[in-house]
Amino acid sequence: MAKTIDIKLSADELEGTEATISQWLIKEGELIQQGEPLVELETDKVSMEICAAETGILKQIFVQVGEKVETDLVLGILTDQTNMDYTPAVEITPDTVTNQKNGKALLSPAVRRLLKENDLDNKQIFGTGRDGRVTRKDVEAYLQSTTSLLAKPPVEEPLVETSNVATAKVATPFSHCSTEVLTQSRLAPSKLVPHSNMRKTIAKHMVSSLLETSPHVTSVFDMDMSNVIEHRKWHKKEYAELGVKLTFTAYFLQAMAKAVKSVPQVNAKFHDHALELFSDVNIGVGTALGDSGLVVPVVQQVQLMNLFEIATCLNQQTDKARNNKLKPSDMKNGTLTLSNHGVSGSLFATPIIINQPQVAILGVGKLEKRVVVNDINGEDIIEIKPKCYVSLSIDHRALDAHQTNLYLSEFVNIIENWGS
Repeated sequence: MAKTIDIKLSADELEGTEATISQWLIKEGELIQQGEPLVELETDKVSMEICAAETGILKQIFVQVGEKVETDLVLGILTDQTNMDYTPAVEITPDTVTNQKNGKALLSPAVRRLLKENDLDNKQIFGTGRDGRVTRKDVEAYLQSTTSLLAKPPVEEPLVETSNVATAKVATPFSHCSTEVLTQSRLAPSKLVPHSNMRKTIAKHMVSSLLETSPHVTSVFDMDMSNVIEHRKWHKKEYAELGVKLTFTAYFLQAMAKAVKSVPQVNAKFHDHALELFSDVNIGVGTALGDSGLVVPVVQQVQLMNLFEIATCLNQQTDKARNNKLKPSDMKNGTLTLSNHGVSGSLFATPIIINQPQVAILGVGKLEKRVVVNDINGEDIIEIKPKCYVSLSIDHRALDAHQTNLYLSEFVNIIENWGS
């Protein structure tokens, strides 16, 4: 008799967070190997893949896409295929399965089938799943993009020669703006893309924070990165040899924690009757996931760590975010947030919306060389310096301009005098 295996989640996997099924990665009747991704869950903050605990055939799905899951709820069942006649839906060969022992990600049966049906190699596609794994959404997005590129441009209707000026189509530099063409463009097909749970949650939180909760005010300072760049130049190889990538973000986190000593009101939560000041500085780091959305993993107790420890924890959290491995606990207890939006080319942004229930969010813009005039021994000297803008968006219920500018001034002072 075939052995059946319940597919369910432990309390450790859910961590008390509500989740829904976003997609089953294989179909009923398909074979899955132990350790391969089986089902994808989505909470209000993260997407995560659940892998098969054992090798087997997916016999039945009980919880469908869009339905909620809870601890110990049986999502479906696997059947041990050893005593069953089984013909896989897709031929599995060494070319279609990637071996985890070689340090590469596995492909789910659904992805293998889709690749085979479209004569694709997974190496052609950038994976956004756990450990860079190619997901079904990645393949579908790739197919859609290539289809768009291969689409034929519309054929222009030739001009009609006629002696009747009233009915002739006259070629002018503005003929593409004719009412006829505009009417046609309005009839062009559009597509509705359903929001993910993450996008719905982001939308809800953004509206609530900006329009319903916190009166936002932003202050912007200019910052010289010369000393930090020099310090990183001398230490990044040393860190790399220890397996840690030293980024500017690590410097920003340490400077943020140090500046809190001067303005503790920045590291706080607003209550109607009081301002709650936190002893620990737990800094969330906004991490973009492309079209999938934005997550904010938290580096805990930054005030207790040196630069190497901060860089190590930061690497771990951002790697988990980009490889779809974040757990709900990785994004809890934040007291202050950093948006390093300059990495995508932005000079400054205002307001950067506060991550509730915090009262402030720091933003750092693009680093660029700028011409500056410095007073050196009473003389104006023109120099080229690596500069960026740094901003602090605050909840004006909790903070005023005085505390905002004092905090930014202290932060900038720490960065500009690094190592001095």
